Amino acid sequence: MRRREFLQVATLGGPTLAAVGLSSCAGETARRRIVAKNTSASFALNEVTISDLQADMQSGRRTARAITELYLDRIEKIDKHGPSLASVIELNPEALEIADRMDQERRQGRVRGPLHGIPVLLKDNIGTADRMSTTAGSLALEGFIAPQDSCVVSRLRAAGAVLLGKTNLSEWANFRSTRSTSGWSGRGGQTHNPYALDRNPSGSSSGSAVAVSANLCAVALGTETDGSIVSPSSVNGIVGIKPTVGLVSRSGIVPGSHRQDTAGPLARTVRDAAVLLGVLAGVDHRDAETNSSEGKTHADYSRFLDPGGMKGARLGVARAFFGFHDQVDKLMEEALAVMKDLGATLVDPADLETVRDRATMLTCDNAELEACSYELKADINAYLAATGRNAAVHSLQDLIEFNEAHREREMPYFGQELFTTAQKKGGLSSPEYIQVVEKVRRLSREEGIDATLSKYQLDALLAPTEGPAWLTDWINGDHFLGHGSCAPAARAGYPSVTVPAGFVHGLPVGVLFFSRAFSEPLLLRLAYAFEQATRQRRPPQFLARTTLA
Repeated sequence: MRRREFLQVATLGGPTLAAVGLSSCAGETARRRIVAKNTSASFALNEVTISDLQADMQSGRRTARAITELYLDRIEKIDKHGPSLASVIELNPEALEIADRMDQERRQGRVRGPLHGIPVLLKDNIGTADRMSTTAGSLALEGFIAPQDSCVVSRLRAAGAVLLGKTNLSEWANFRSTRSTSGWSGRGGQTHNPYALDRNPSGSSSGSAVAVSANLCAVALGTETDGSIVSPSSVNGIVGIKPTVGLVSRSGIVPGSHRQDTAGPLARTVRDAAVLLGVLAGVDHRDAETNSSEGKTHADYSRFLDPGGMKGARLGVARAFFGFHDQVDKLMEEALAVMKDLGATLVDPADLETVRDRATMLTCDNAELEACSYELKADINAYLAATGRNAAVHSLQDLIEFNEAHREREMPYFGQELFTTAQKKGGLSSPEYIQVVEKVRRLSREEGIDATLSKYQLDALLAPTEGPAWLTDWINGDHFLGHGSCAPAARAGYPSVTVPAGFVHGLPVGVLFFSRAFSEPLLLRLAYAFEQATRQRRPPQFLARTTLA
């Protein structure tokens, strides 16, 4: 979950402290550049797509086992050593066995679909009933084996995907402290941005975004409550889809907010993200929210991709999310010019009434935080109560006490004040909770996205997804710029898609498209048209720090 003004954290201006342990000497910079030279373009699977891998396997050029071995070797060289990205928290000891089974099926003439034999990484809050732990990055759940696969994992297995391992994340999906550092967990340590290792990967799907960007897997799965897919995708130069809440099941995933949580794809291309979304989407009897998607899902979202998909679209420019960085604004103006050239009609400005001024923004922020505090307590208690004897903690209170008892390892840099605040809340039937949820939904839907789209007769809204990555700072925590454009869609439970838009001093910046519930086909069409016209995705070079020249 993103933490902005509603947590009363200073986000603007001033220098920050780089993460401890990153040398500033010229020799270290030179070494990192040598590492980059040997680990980027030289990698056999650098920037390959799902279609590329399927073509290799179909032709016999490579097997699923060979592809899996290449990614495992890449993780060892780049993630565990070399630049030491720390994006992968655990490897699947059964990955090669799965790959072998997929190869055998292919030899027998059975190909399950586009993910058959494709290596996928999973965020470490997504349950797998195998030999991997599911911990949300917390030492309190170290060694916990989920009693059954999450629905999304069941779908991936059925599609023939090779589950490569689990990725690091902002512990407990970044909902533990007002001063947390994205990409850090007690179990996994600090994940680094592959474009500049002293920069932050954003969160909470930090490891998934970094792993995809660094070519450690074909695609990855993340989760989002508010910004946790699209923000790390933006600052790591990849595509991220935050689906409509209810399109993708949350059963078996460590929860934060049942009202806003969703899983979603992270990929290097819009097409790959669309392919993964088609596998994930659908009704699940274990998640009642997915009943709302009955008749609204698609097995193949790639069929909506059209390089001419901008033509005739009416897009609203959400100017309230601009103005926090002059170079980001410059990139966005260039992006808007491209969209016009592609045939889109831009309504500029087309601001949401609920984000026109700081006071109204803070009202929305505070309402979201209040609602999520109630939900965190209820949802975490329900999840932990169902873990049985396999886990060391069975309630939020147990978790708070565990963290206090293991303070040196769990809270060396920031505390758990969001946990303690949530623990004091009442139940989901309390009038206070019901009232604040109604406020969040009204401000984000009826008076927010829905009202704006109707007022200007728009197909979708757009804004910069995020600023360039900030310096990782364990003393002061995250330093976001501006007010996150991911929040309106997240609060409403509506979809959003981010796609690379360019670079600021070598650091990626994305553009975010968002619209009404179940508008994924439209958003993917827009994102794909923009991607094909601009081709702004560029693989990272694993520099020690960004070049300011």
